[in-house]
Amino acid sequence: MNKFVRIISVLALVVFAWYVIADRTTPFTTNARVKAVVTPIIPRVEGMLIDVPAVNAQAVEAGELLARIDPRPYELVLQRRQAELESATQAAGASSAEVERAQAQLVRAQAKLDNTRVQVARVLELERKRLIPKSKGDEARSSLSDAEGNVSVALAELNSARQRLGSEGADNPKVRAALTNLATAELDLAFTELLAPSQGGVVNLNVAVGAQAQLGKPLMTFIDGRNIWVEAYMTENNVGHIKQGDRVDVLLDTHPGRVFEGRIESIVSAAYQDDLGADGLPNPQVSTKWLRDPQRFPVRIVLPEFQSADTTDDVKLYVNGQADVIVYTSDNWFMNTLGNLYIKLASVLSYVY
Repeated sequence: MNKFVRIISVLALVVFAWYVIADRTTPFTTNARVKAVVTPIIPRVEGMLIDVPAVNAQAVEAGELLARIDPRPYELVLQRRQAELESATQAAGASSAEVERAQAQLVRAQAKLDNTRVQVARVLELERKRLIPKSKGDEARSSLSDAEGNVSVALAELNSARQRLGSEGADNPKVRAALTNLATAELDLAFTELLAPSQGGVVNLNVAVGAQAQLGKPLMTFIDGRNIWVEAYMTENNVGHIKQGDRVDVLLDTHPGRVFEGRIESIVSAAYQDDLGADGLPNPQVSTKWLRDPQRFPVRIVLPEFQSADTTDDVKLYVNGQADVIVYTSDNWFMNTLGNLYIKLASVLSYVY
C-alpha cells in the first residue's frame, strides 16, 4: 500500500512539474474561437431589389455581383442631368456631348478603382502576413496601378473635352453645376450594383427580389474567406514567453481528429477592465476567493492552410467556432513532443465531447 501511495505521489509530482513548465513553454488553452473579417453589405442608394444573385453560405469571388437595385430611377435622373448640361452648354454657345462621354467614363473608372482598392488592400494584408506568395501581391499592385492609370486617362480626357468646350463654357457657373450634378447621377447609378469586396461568402441574407433597399440598413453580411484567424485567450502566465511567429497547433471543434498548423501573428498587450465606476473612478471589487481569476489576453493565430483553400475543400471554417490551441514557444524537443502528443490525444477525444 505504501509503495502504491509513493508511486501515485511521484506521478502527481511529475504531472504537476510538467503542468508548471508547460504553462510557460507549451501553453495550452481551450478558450479560443475562429474569427474573420466581417463586412455588412450596406446600400449607398435606395430602391427596389431586382436581382439578388447571392446565396446564403455560398462562396463568391471578388467583384461578383451580390445584389442589384432597380437602376431605372437613377437612369432617369442621369438623363435629366444630361439634358440640363446640354441646355447649359447650348446657352453658353458650346456642345456638351464630348464632355458627357468623358465624364461618364471618368465616373466608371473611379467606381472600378474604389472596388479594386478594397480588393487589393485585402490581398496586400494577406501578403503582409506571409499567407500568400509575393507574386499574388504583385498581381494586386499591378491591377491597382492599371485602375489608377485608367482614372488618370479618363481625367485627362475630361479636361481635354472641357478645354475644347471653350473657356466661356467651362467657366460658366451653370455649366459647372450641371457637370457636378451629372457626375453625382453617374455615381448613384454605379452604386445600384453591390459587389463582393473579396473572395468569401454571404451570411445573414434576409432579403429577396422585391425587397426595398434602404440607406444605412444592411442587406446581408459578407465574410472574407481569405482573412480568417483563430483568436486564443491566454492567461498572463501563458503569454510570458509567447512571441510573434511561434508555431501553433490548433484543434477545431468542427473537425475532430484533425490538428492544423498555425503561427502567432500578434499578441494584444491590453485587456478590458470592468471595475471602473460610472464616473470613471476606481471601483474595487470585493473577492473572497482563495485564488484570483486569471486575466486573459487575445492572441491572434493565422492558419496558412486556409488562406488559399479551394472552395470545394472538405475543411470548412465557422466564424466563432470553438478551438483548442497549443503554442510551442521554444525549441525544447522534449516539451514540444509532449505538447504535440497532448494535442493529438485531445483531437481523438474531441470525437466524444
